[in-house]
Amino acid sequence: MSFLDGLEQSAHFTAASGEAGTGPTVEGETDLRILIVEDEPTLGNQLRNTLEQNGYAVDLSTDGEDGHYLGSSEDYDAVILDLGLPEIDGLTVLGMWRREGRNFPVLVLTARDSWSDKVAGLDAGADDYLAKPFQTEELIARLRALIRRASGNTSSELTAGDVRLDTRSGRVTLAGAPVKLTAQEYKLLSYLMHHKGKVVSRTELIEHIYDQDFDRDSNTIEVFVTRIRKKLGADVITTIRGLGYSLDDPADQPRG
Repeated sequence: MSFLDGLEQSAHFTAASGEAGTGPTVEGETDLRILIVEDEPTLGNQLRNTLEQNGYAVDLSTDGEDGHYLGSSEDYDAVILDLGLPEIDGLTVLGMWRREGRNFPVLVLTARDSWSDKVAGLDAGADDYLAKPFQTEELIARLRALIRRASGNTSSELTAGDVRLDTRSGRVTLAGAPVKLTAQEYKLLSYLMHHKGKVVSRTELIEHIYDQDFDRDSNTIEVFVTRIRKKLGADVITTIRGLGYSLDDPADQPRG
């Protein structure tokens, strides 16, 4: 098995069905990096496994001090934060992040269900609140909504010209025809579509499509970009020499 094949664990997305080709079925946002800060081992591991099965890159921390460090030093697309943490409580960690200018969306997860605790969490900078016990489907749906809003997208369907990507089903189409992408190709395309019109560096792409413990190799990004161009068209992703990559909607381009 080649290095790239090992990276992708032979997982493929089928746009027409949302099913994987030879790997696990993956549905949902499937392209973003999440931090979970939860001190209950069973719940933390269950959340990590569920999100990874849905295609997210996930880091797990079990106390407030370590969680604060990760959130301050790493780039995340969203954070799931428990309030009742050892070392430093969740509200304090959240307040520290916000004072440091860390603006990623935060979903507060806690056993506390009183209105005063909800108000305290929201006032500290939380973007949403979910009380235990909860259904994982609701958590994932809330997470998707937070990420969409943070990137300026209100719809679950992202578009760029004839390319459409449904973040709920993981489906990609080109002019209405389904396109089969590998797991990492999908993650890269989805991240660029979430940041349409912006230049995204290789480093940023690596940080957001791989978790902290993954052996990252920037050369693989160029390989994935080449594969996507072959499937969706040579002009779908633009290389900005020395800076990174950009995905633009043809409708937004100035006409000559």
